[in-house]
Amino acid sequence: MTDLSNDKTKIAGVVDVIRAKRDGGRLTDDQIDWTIAAYTRGEIADEQMSALAMAILLRGMEAGEIARWTAAMIASGERLDLSSVARPTVDKHSTGGVGDKITLPLTPLVAACGAAVPQLSGRGLGHTGGTLDKLESIPGWRAGLSNAQFVRQLTEVGAVICAAGDELAPADRKLYALRDVTGTVEAIPLIASSIMSKKIAEGTGALVLDVKVGTGAFMSAMAQARELARTMVDLGTAHGVRTTALLTDMSTPLGRTVGNAVEVAEAVEVLAGGGPSDVVELTLALAREMLDAAGLPDADPAAALGAGRAMDTWRAMIAAQGGDPLAPLPVAAEAELIRADRDGYVAGADARAIGVAAWRLGAGRARKEDPVSAAAGVVLHRRPGEPVRAGDPLLELRADDPRRIADVLPYLAGTVELAEEPPPARDLVLERVG
Repeated sequence: MTDLSNDKTKIAGVVDVIRAKRDGGRLTDDQIDWTIAAYTRGEIADEQMSALAMAILLRGMEAGEIARWTAAMIASGERLDLSSVARPTVDKHSTGGVGDKITLPLTPLVAACGAAVPQLSGRGLGHTGGTLDKLESIPGWRAGLSNAQFVRQLTEVGAVICAAGDELAPADRKLYALRDVTGTVEAIPLIASSIMSKKIAEGTGALVLDVKVGTGAFMSAMAQARELARTMVDLGTAHGVRTTALLTDMSTPLGRTVGNAVEVAEAVEVLAGGGPSDVVELTLALAREMLDAAGLPDADPAAALGAGRAMDTWRAMIAAQGGDPLAPLPVAAEAELIRADRDGYVAGADARAIGVAAWRLGAGRARKEDPVSAAAGVVLHRRPGEPVRAGDPLLELRADDPRRIADVLPYLAGTVELAEEPPPARDLVLERVG
C-alpha cells in the first residue's frame, strides 16, 4: 500500500524549496542535500525540478550555495580513483560553442605529449553540439565504458572520451538532460555545478576550462563569462584540483563545420596537419595550458601534431572503444547552398543562428529523448575576413530530410554579413583566469 502521508511530505518539501528560491531566498545546506538526494532517487518529479532550475536561473545562488550544490551532486554517486595511472592526469571542459570540436584533436594531442586525459563528455545542449553525439558518427564507436575499462584505457592509451558512468554524479546526468529542454542551460550556478561535479568526481588531478564568450556561447558577455570561470576555478581549487580557465571567442563558429560527422572529419584534418587555422590555434593554446597544469611545461604539442603522434593516439583511442578510425563517415542525403548576392568580404557569421540551424537540420535535439542525425549540419564555405564574389557559396546546409532544409532557409537570411572591407581581426583567446 502506498504511504500517502509520506508522498505529501515529499511534495511539501520540494515545493518549499522551490518557493524559497523563487522568492530570492538562500537555500540551506539541508535543503540542498535533501533536494539532490531526493531527485536522484526519483522522489522529485521532473516538472518540480524544472521549476527549481528556472528559479535558480532567475534568482541566482550565492557562492556557498553553489559549493554545497556541487558537493551534493558529487555525493550522489561514486568517485573514480585514478591513482593507479602513472601519467599525470589533466582534463579539459568547454562550456559549449558552435562548431566546437576542439576536444576531438586536443585529447589525443595532450596524451601524445605524456599526460593522461580522462575526458568525460556530454551530449548536445541547446544550440551547441555534444562531443558524444559527434563521436557516435564513427562506425562502431561506443560512449559507454565501465569504470574498469575507463581506467584501463587511460593507462594503456593515455586518452579516453566517454560518457560518465551511471554511478558518477548521477544527479547531474538527470539534471543535465532536463536543463536542455527547459530553457535553463544558461544558469551560471547550474553550469558550474554540472561541470565541476563530473570533473571532480572523475578524479583528474588538473583541469583546464574553455569558457566561451559571444553570440554563439551561453555566456554572451565578458562579465558573465568571468563570473562563471571564477566560480568554477574556485570550486576546483577547493576540491584539490589544479584548475585554470581560458575565456575564448565564440562570436563566429569554430572552423568550417557545425554538426556531428562533419566536425569529426574536420578534427581528423587537424590531426593530419591541416584544418582551419582557428581550430589549430585553440587546440594548441589549450594543449599548452593543460600540459603546464599537468606539470609538463616543456612538452611541445605543435611538434607532436606535426610528427603524427597525435593521430596515432586518436586512432588507438577510437579503436579501443570499438570504432573504426578509417571507416567512411555518414554523408547527408540532401544538401543546399546559400550563395552571396554581391561581391565583398565576410564581415561576420552569426554563431548562434548557425548553431540553431544545424540543430533544426537534425544535428541536435529538441527533447532529451530525441535522436540526432550523424550527417546533418552546416558547412561554412567562407569565414569572416575572406573575400567573396556574387554567386560564391557561403553556407551549405546538409540534412537527411529535404523538408528540414526548406524550413531552415528563411531563418538563415542575413546570417552571413557582407561588407566592402574585411573586418578587423579578432583575438581567439581573450583572457586567462586562474
